[in-house]
Amino acid sequence: MALDLEKMGIAARNAAFKLAQMSTEQKNMILKAMAQALVDNAATIITANQVDLAKATEMKASFVDRLTLDEARIKDIAEGLKQVAALPDPIGNIDKGWINQNGLQIVQRRVPLGVVGMIYEARPNVTVDAAGLCFKAGNAVILRGGKEALATNIKLTEVLQQVLIENNIAKEAIQIITETSHKTAEKFMQLNGYLDVLIPRGSARLIQTVVQKATVPVIETGAGNCHVYVDSQADLAMAEKIVVNAKCQRPSVCNAAETLVVHADVAEEFLPKLADTLAKYNVELRGDARTCEILGDAAIPASERDWDTEYNDYILAVKVVDTLTEAIVHINAHNTKHSEAIVTDSYANGQRFVNEVDASSVYINASTRFTDGFVFGFGAEIGISTQKLHARGPMGLEALTTTKYVISGQGQIR
Repeated sequence: MALDLEKMGIAARNAAFKLAQMSTEQKNMILKAMAQALVDNAATIITANQVDLAKATEMKASFVDRLTLDEARIKDIAEGLKQVAALPDPIGNIDKGWINQNGLQIVQRRVPLGVVGMIYEARPNVTVDAAGLCFKAGNAVILRGGKEALATNIKLTEVLQQVLIENNIAKEAIQIITETSHKTAEKFMQLNGYLDVLIPRGSARLIQTVVQKATVPVIETGAGNCHVYVDSQADLAMAEKIVVNAKCQRPSVCNAAETLVVHADVAEEFLPKLADTLAKYNVELRGDARTCEILGDAAIPASERDWDTEYNDYILAVKVVDTLTEAIVHINAHNTKHSEAIVTDSYANGQRFVNEVDASSVYINASTRFTDGFVFGFGAEIGISTQKLHARGPMGLEALTTTKYVISGQGQIR
């Protein structure tokens, strides 16, 4: 039987209408029940995950790591749902209110977006994170994960849907597309009249495909060509710790550093010691001519493509610059507007970097790895927006809402 996306869209619309009327208490109770159901069904979830892992034998290790679920990771995912339940509910909040010259009381109130579509790759945790956040914000969600995680995603969705059924809520509040062809994905991207917004989460290639082919509104997320700039006035011991953490702590994620930019005044002192430390993690360094001159065999020449590459691996591009201006120009020319960091003891240089670098998150003396909805206090995140409309940076509950104006009068006419 062919997958009927329009039928899914109609069912999601109907479910979204009812979700928007649910109380915070009801939503929180169900989210906690979902968290417990994940833990209770860990064995069957892991069995489904093994089906996907058995087909991933030729994938690189960082990809397999994203795909893998075990009891500990399932508990972490469940904990994320509990944290979403504990977060303040944005629905019904008043952003602002006033009485105009006509005596009308005008308030701007938070309401759900409606039906959210998610397209993502081999990260099963996104299935639950997206479902939980959308549900708390009163939205229905239609999920389309990568084929590599299909069995896992279907099982996770079934577990969540069963909780909905047990609480007399339409299971279509959380749906998953079980057909993973590009043709179906493209139809999903063009489900006008049913999807209120589409959020892609994954590689730069996936995100650009969605941006180019979608006819529904898209929130662009994810791809992270992140930089760390070591200033001429940096604490070099601190800089080494930050670079190693930003590159090595988990290289497969979007907030990992991909390029190191170093001021020439400290490059000869800083780079050899850093290279020795990174060698312990088997990090491959790809440097410009000045970097290679300093490091010799410890680096290989970088190509122009390297400055624009999100490696998601133990590879780091390295560039030496003469000025802060040159560093900022390079970063703005090659970054993906995700997360950028400067290491400096200069207040003026730090503030200039913050003001002039174009990114959703900009750090002074801290690792880019902190760009994360959980770390920011949002609970599980729906994604990290790298665009400027509607939402930017880690997207929590409020990013999954919009507003309506409610106007109250006493018979005024115009």
